Amino acid sequence: MLDAPPPAPPPRLGALTGRARVLHADAGTLAAQLPEADVLLVWDFLSDAVRRAWPGDGPRPRWVHTASAGVDRLLCPELVACDTVVTNARGVFDQPVAEYVAALVLAMAKDLPRTLALQGERRWLHRESRRVAGTRACVVGSGPIGRATVRTLKALGVTTALVGRRPRTGVYGPADLDRLLARADWVVCAAPLTDDTRGMFDERRFGVMQPSARFINVGRGALVVEADLVAALSKRWIAGAALDVFAHEPLAPDSPLWTAPGLLVSPHMSGDTVGWRDELGAQFVTLYGQWEAGRPLVNVVDKERGYVPGH
Repeated sequence: MLDAPPPAPPPRLGALTGRARVLHADAGTLAAQLPEADVLLVWDFLSDAVRRAWPGDGPRPRWVHTASAGVDRLLCPELVACDTVVTNARGVFDQPVAEYVAALVLAMAKDLPRTLALQGERRWLHRESRRVAGTRACVVGSGPIGRATVRTLKALGVTTALVGRRPRTGVYGPADLDRLLARADWVVCAAPLTDDTRGMFDERRFGVMQPSARFINVGRGALVVEADLVAALSKRWIAGAALDVFAHEPLAPDSPLWTAPGLLVSPHMSGDTVGWRDELGAQFVTLYGQWEAGRPLVNVVDKERGYVPGH
């Protein structure tokens, strides 16, 4: 297991007592431990240690499970090329992230950040807010998080369009993205980070959006060219944005994102609800039981594509 640094607690793996010998590793010792392991649990899912340690001599685990939805931090050419199975935490974060997106939509539509700021100043300033029902959203990323976001926004009366890697029933393809962006009041990025999606939201894409649009990213930080977003907000190309993920985390104190006009910054917490680590541990125990019994694993990542296919 690649341990997460303190104060993050370890997973509860008591159910595996007598069934597995757990070897603990950190970024400095992982490479030496890999040849001894049949299975690797990546509990420190914010680490690049697997990508650095995987190339090398000796056998490698037959199965790698990461306690995250994204797998971009662990995939490297050697891991992609070998026959090791990679699984992710698909299913744990879907609804929590969707609820967080809905909260951001409501907060921005009702101008709640400014209300809190004015309360701190003891200022009484009446304003009009925006109706959410009847607005349009473009959700980019047709995986479980994107689909949960669509369902949740629809419950608020938002007309939604879902964009995926390829067009199919209920899902638009990449060729439709610019047209949908130009009509959207809310643009939600929930896509996986791949070679095709890296930097997909750049100056041109922000320029396509209407001036009243708000942009939300709960996918991966590198999906956005952050300097272009700061420029788009400063020039009032779009009305506002909210980022929960960043190219480099934690966000540096001197980052211009902190002071970009109309930008809400949150510390990669959209999917982390009370008890989320227990859910991740229980999910791994269930998957281990499948692996131990020789049954097919669920949540298997297509390593070439960089996500779990079938959606």
